[in-house]
Amino acid sequence: MGNKQENKVAVVTGATGGIGFEVAKRLGSDGFTVVLNGIDDEAGAKRVKELTDAGVTAEYLGFDVTNEAEVTSNFKSIGEKYGRIDALVNNAGGLGGRSRFEEMTTEFYRSVMALNLDSVFFTSRAAIPFLKKGEDATIINYTSNAGWNAGGPGAGIYGTSKAGVHAITRALAKDLAEYGIRVNAVSPGTIDTPFHAQIKSTKPEVFASWKNNILLGRLGQPEEVASVVSFLVSKDASFITAETIQIGGGQALGI
Repeated sequence: MGNKQENKVAVVTGATGGIGFEVAKRLGSDGFTVVLNGIDDEAGAKRVKELTDAGVTAEYLGFDVTNEAEVTSNFKSIGEKYGRIDALVNNAGGLGGRSRFEEMTTEFYRSVMALNLDSVFFTSRAAIPFLKKGEDATIINYTSNAGWNAGGPGAGIYGTSKAGVHAITRALAKDLAEYGIRVNAVSPGTIDTPFHAQIKSTKPEVFASWKNNILLGRLGQPEEVASVVSFLVSKDASFITAETIQIGGGQALGI
């Protein structure tokens, strides 16, 4: 399955469910030793068992990617244990809620920016010394259509944070090119994950209508994001850096 990445180490943040776990599972099947991060320790333990049972070398580290001290100490532990990091996948992030700007609290603003942008800065900075010791080392970030269209009602600060991820991806690529470290981003469209479970069960007609805005006429699957990440961290993508790959079935065209 794809390029075998023997003896390589990948760190995937927010990896206890949805897209993050599918990415961890795919990288594990590609041969990576996978370090899963999350804040749900019970889910983390289950996911590691699932990977281990499938023959993947995996471990879970519970820490908050918005907490600078926790990120720094945990990445130091990872780097010292394995001696290298070959792939950092900054999957953690989210909407964080909705708020119009007039009533938006500073606390809400900062929490969304921290979840989506601060986290990328903290993890990337902490990983760079160990990525320098990796082979074909790479960072993968996650942005969104909201980074271009500024998001739907109440999601303006989410869109702002994701625009920041788009920019920091390119900035990191410039900064790290001299070390041969590539930095790219993926921009998933509407993916059928537990993230949408509530609206799927309470308003199935709304959920079903989402496919009408997608050229290919269906929602994406987490595995379809994972396969693109697998490609981007492989030698097949060795001349790709500072790019953002849309994984949305043409949704970005806004039909």
